[in-house]
Amino acid sequence: MFKVIKTEGKARRGEFTCAHGTVQTPVFMNVGTQGVIKGAVSALDLREIGCQVELSNTYHLHLRPGDQVVRAMGGLHRFMGWDGPILTDSGGFQVFSLAGLRKIREEGVTFASHIDGRRIFMGPEESMQIQSNLGSDIAMAFDECVENPAPYEYAKSSCERTLRWLERCKAEHDRLCAQPDAVNPGQMLFGINQGATFPELRVWHMEQISKIDCQGYAIGGLAVGEPTQVMYEVIDAVEPYMPVGKPRYLMGVGTPSNIIEGVARGVDFFDCVMPARNARHGKLYTWEGSINIKNEKYKLDERPIDPVCGCPVCRNFSRAYLRHLFAAEEMLAMRLAVLHNLYFYNTLALRIRQALDKGTFAAFRAEFSEKLSLRL
Repeated sequence: MFKVIKTEGKARRGEFTCAHGTVQTPVFMNVGTQGVIKGAVSALDLREIGCQVELSNTYHLHLRPGDQVVRAMGGLHRFMGWDGPILTDSGGFQVFSLAGLRKIREEGVTFASHIDGRRIFMGPEESMQIQSNLGSDIAMAFDECVENPAPYEYAKSSCERTLRWLERCKAEHDRLCAQPDAVNPGQMLFGINQGATFPELRVWHMEQISKIDCQGYAIGGLAVGEPTQVMYEVIDAVEPYMPVGKPRYLMGVGTPSNIIEGVARGVDFFDCVMPARNARHGKLYTWEGSINIKNEKYKLDERPIDPVCGCPVCRNFSRAYLRHLFAAEEMLAMRLAVLHNLYFYNTLALRIRQALDKGTFAAFRAEFSEKLSLRL
């Protein structure tokens, strides 16, 4: 399922195999929350921009069109026209992001739908059932993501509950995969490490969840309010306790520099809405730093977004044209911008893998980690 091909320091070069293909790691997963990348990017575009794994969300697809609808359509792969690997988030992040619309108890979480206000209950079993209906290749365990900073006692009780929820997720996931009508009987389960920004809680929780036989493990609850250096310290604390032979996923992170630094700390999988969200507002990434394409200075700029980029946007359009599309509020502006930024992120992961293959990742990190944080 997962093998580490080589290492450089803590950085790992690996291969992950699932029901819908083999993924080269480190990998950036492209976020299509509702079965689509926001910005009019379809599954047909994903291969061209270098996507290996598409990520969708359990809570949102449960609300619409409904996971039973997706199941009836043959699963999420067939529904959205993507034949590569898919990871589904469990709905646990919505426990954090919809804090004003939910109530947590031991059984699970009751939400008020952000669409129409109707009451929805989701616990570990329900999350596993929804993800089974979706037929994703990786199902994430149902957890609680706690806002940072959090009171110690609340963070402790929360990660204890998340551990109990993982045990329930595992039992239900095993049951569902054994059903003769399972959409994807090869679906895998990843457990999630929590514990806010308290290293001792993080280590304890990682030790406990690693005793439950999951196919991979994630670090959750970061990039939700804490300083970047604190996030790195948490990863440094947890990494020694993560199983060596299983993939490691840093959830919801992050900037290009965050990804380089995460790889340096032993992480294999990443995802973030940032490249697509920033693109829709005109912030575009280049190998010299980011630019705001809406700026007046690009009005007569004939160059592509990034002269060294090979994406379909940079091969065909100028900065001036893209700036015009944003000024005119044309839908194509968002589509082209999102295509470029996702191509950039997927290429970043590719170049990290190439550097690891050559044994030059330390030099790559020294050159690009700080540079890619610049605003031009």
